[in-house]
Amino acid sequence: MLATVAGLSSPAHAADEWPTRDITFYVPYAPGGSTDPIGRKYAELLEKQLKVKVIVENKPGASATIGTGAVIRATPDGYTIGLGSSSSLAYQPLEMKGLVWKSANDYQSIAKLSDLPVILAVPADSRWKTLDDFLAEAKANPRKLKVSVSGLRSINDIVIQQLNKLSGLRIVTVPFTGGGGEATLAALGGRVDGSSGFAPGMKGQIDAGKLRVLAVFQQGKYDLLPDAKPIGETPWKDTFPVGYYVIAPNGLPKPILEKLTAVSKAIVESDEFKSFLKANGYTSDPKIGDDMKQELAAYDAKFRDVIKFLDDDK
Repeated sequence: MLATVAGLSSPAHAADEWPTRDITFYVPYAPGGSTDPIGRKYAELLEKQLKVKVIVENKPGASATIGTGAVIRATPDGYTIGLGSSSSLAYQPLEMKGLVWKSANDYQSIAKLSDLPVILAVPADSRWKTLDDFLAEAKANPRKLKVSVSGLRSINDIVIQQLNKLSGLRIVTVPFTGGGGEATLAALGGRVDGSSGFAPGMKGQIDAGKLRVLAVFQQGKYDLLPDAKPIGETPWKDTFPVGYYVIAPNGLPKPILEKLTAVSKAIVESDEFKSFLKANGYTSDPKIGDDMKQELAAYDAKFRDVIKFLDDDK
């Protein structure tokens, strides 16, 4: 009987002592770009908080669903957690069959790390000096203007589709499988008229005077590019920033969940993390636990509306 009691109590005891070994943090995107840095910064600060090594492992593929699925299917012991995005968590389940998650009920919401707004840029020598110039031509010539995006139905694509939906315009998106870098080069090379992407990956070309930023898809001024016109200053105010989140498998023991949530809250609210976000073009919008879960549920509804628009517009 004593042996049985000891055996039953050991998992709870282990949970109380968590962590006692390395933690794996999956990032479902390739190294570099706009996603990898924020995952690595969180892992760095988590390592300092928990006093164990946090190993970042990139698991890209299938629109970030491979790495996301690896987290959700993992043993719920606190030693496998990962990065999710509003696209991988809320959009892809609506479009891809067979995923192990359909909604935010199928994984544990830990903390929102940040938002990253999309920007619209054109070659610096193009004829469009302002967003109004670009939209006026798009209105006069439906389906003529083409904008490169880093993947079909990526957030970069979705924001343009949402603009089409709200404005009645028909700007064509051209997806590139090589990510934001390839999409940017397509605009610089004249294969498309502009590019919808993220400022951190385009900043070098912007600073070099090769790209002109026409708009940022958010409500207020964007600190990284303060001269960019916020879409909130147009009649079409709804936006889709990409949100980045920390997730874990469902079923974490309560002591582990509480400790992981508490340290994550401390990280996202810390001055060091907020300074990192500002310097790298992310925006701070911390949400913990159920608040994060509610945001993802709201994204689900917004994505469904865009999907219906795309289906109706075929």
